[in-house]
Amino acid sequence: MNRKPALSLIRLCLFGGCTLALISPAGAAPPRVLEQGKLPDDFRLKAPRDLNDKHHPWTPPASLTAWEAQKDLLREQLLVAEGLWPMPLTAPLKPVIHGKIERDDYTIEKVFVASLPGHYVSGNLYRPKKIKGKIPGVLFAHGHWKEGRMYEIGAEQAQKEQIDKGGEKFLAGAQYPLQALPVSLARMGCTVFIYDTIGNADSKKVSHTEPFKDTDSTLRLQSSMGLQTINSIRALDFLLSLPEVDANRIGVTGASGGGTQTFMLCALDPRPSVAFPAVMVSTAMQGGCVCENCCYLRIGTNNVAITATFAPKPLAMTGANDWTLEIESKGLPELKRIYELYGKPELVSAKCLPQFDHNYNQVSREIMYGWFNQHLKLGLTEPMAERDFVPVPPKELSVYDAAHPLPADALDGPQLKAQLTRVSEAQFAALLPKDAATLAKYQRVVGAAARVMLDKGVPATSDVGPASSMMESQHAGYKMYRVSASRRGAGEQIPIVALVPDRFTGKGVLWFDGAGKRHLFDAEGRPTAAVQTMLNAGLGVISADLFQTGEFLEDDTQPVSKPKVNESYAGYTFGYNKPLLAQRVHDVLTVIGGVKRYPDFTSLQLIGTGEAGTWVLLARALAGDTVERCVVDLQGFGFSKVTAADDPRMLPGGLKYGGIGGLAALAAPAELTIFGTRDVPANELAALESVYAASKGNVNLSMDPLTPEAVAAAFVK
Repeated sequence: MNRKPALSLIRLCLFGGCTLALISPAGAAPPRVLEQGKLPDDFRLKAPRDLNDKHHPWTPPASLTAWEAQKDLLREQLLVAEGLWPMPLTAPLKPVIHGKIERDDYTIEKVFVASLPGHYVSGNLYRPKKIKGKIPGVLFAHGHWKEGRMYEIGAEQAQKEQIDKGGEKFLAGAQYPLQALPVSLARMGCTVFIYDTIGNADSKKVSHTEPFKDTDSTLRLQSSMGLQTINSIRALDFLLSLPEVDANRIGVTGASGGGTQTFMLCALDPRPSVAFPAVMVSTAMQGGCVCENCCYLRIGTNNVAITATFAPKPLAMTGANDWTLEIESKGLPELKRIYELYGKPELVSAKCLPQFDHNYNQVSREIMYGWFNQHLKLGLTEPMAERDFVPVPPKELSVYDAAHPLPADALDGPQLKAQLTRVSEAQFAALLPKDAATLAKYQRVVGAAARVMLDKGVPATSDVGPASSMMESQHAGYKMYRVSASRRGAGEQIPIVALVPDRFTGKGVLWFDGAGKRHLFDAEGRPTAAVQTMLNAGLGVISADLFQTGEFLEDDTQPVSKPKVNESYAGYTFGYNKPLLAQRVHDVLTVIGGVKRYPDFTSLQLIGTGEAGTWVLLARALAGDTVERCVVDLQGFGFSKVTAADDPRMLPGGLKYGGIGGLAALAAPAELTIFGTRDVPANELAALESVYAASKGNVNLSMDPLTPEAVAAAFVK
């Protein structure tokens, strides 16, 4: 059946309502969508997000249904970002509790428990001396205090910086604030576990900052933050294992980096019932340490949204003269709106104390005591006032001694990283499907990761466009349409060219290349022989300049420069911005969604050549049933060949889920033809073949490169 291009093509402009401009046929230069010298109006060309940005906005959804859906996706994002999807295999706790220190109305004990095989969580356990029945448990996540829970300052400094400024009343609390907090909670009737962050106090086998900064860790989504979150979960496991602790009354608190640990644990673990993250939640700086950042963590979101996942459980915060200074006007209102959706706005609170710099001083602690008294149902008379105490010299709080040494199997950073890699690879291998049921599990687990790492998939037609303008020109046997596309509200502009033959069959070929849409044309600006063959066969041919190709460049004949990635830690860049590879995959999916708006395209087929072979293959993995066939050239690529964070092909997590083949396997059972596999690492193709075998799908692999002639032959029968 032959068709002429319908008027609907002009009215829809492929991607929505727009104005038309009739132009002359293409000249010697490849056709442009934008004026010469003009770059796309695309937000991605501006400075990327950064953890130190003055404002990280987030707009809460208007309905509870919308928020619950967003919350579920956000939790998946957090788990994937921290390398906890699926959760690493833990070890039996085997807690060691010893060295009890007696005080007037409370005791202190020394504790270490197994978190992961060969990795231990250490800390101190504070308990009331008189325990009757079940009592609340509190997890205390300290922040970036020097030496962690063993922090101390001299008496003169404590007097000058804390007592004289009104932050503390007692010298003991001023010198030892990380002892003052659990002492007071124990006196209030709670069992409190203060545990070490990695690299602090008794947890120095693994450095706080160094183990996971390398490229391999990035490709496997291994991070200090992920490890710290595992430790928080395991610390909570230990707390709940104590016979006196009431599982229905669990509080979590911490300041600064401990505030990050607090809201992160409460976002991912359903067991805490009350939370108090101090001087951390804000719309300003989001966390300055590697233990507070990792790839994908805050893309499209911020700390306020992460904290909101705790709703409608009781949540309170303090602010200070730091990045949390505006918490009452920026952050709390958004949280209130979420709590209002549940009908419980009174269960979220924030109080800024601008007279104090960054702190968890007595004034702030007493606000927390009141909150915990109320919501852990302690029944104490308020206001809550901290009492003086006799501190323990920090060295006497040390967990390990001659009788209780650090276990011999404890791993250092490189050893732990290697073990995490082995465990992750074993977990992925166990996911590989053998039948329809296990295929569904593979698609659910790896599919969720791919949606975080790459894109959510082909947008609905209503979510694409409208484009601002379109140009149409008549040529011998075909019309050329030049247009730009974007997802609604995304602030993007993707230049697109569509060649539609006069005798159009309804079949469209989306051909993407690393050089952009110019690859469709020869030096005279006419369709190449391969493109002309497809036009003669009645196929519509569409291409685009994906991000940082073609018209995104001042000189579209030059390759794109390497992306700028934070030199100290890739998570500082990829925690807030999608990698270049993912942005190009996003653009492929956007173009597919735009073309789907045009009903005269009855089928779509994908081609990826040059560097775009990888982009197109990954887009096909997320495209569902919108694409009939896909033919790409991988040019021997595998993620294990990426050796630097600023490689344009970097995809954090690319190796965690089976490499290029493991992610591409999400396309199963759809027809897939992959050229250029000669140098693709065999282990990265193994998952693809395994999944396609289980799905009974059709995947064809060729070691040879994909030539233009082979492209034409593949689509013209």
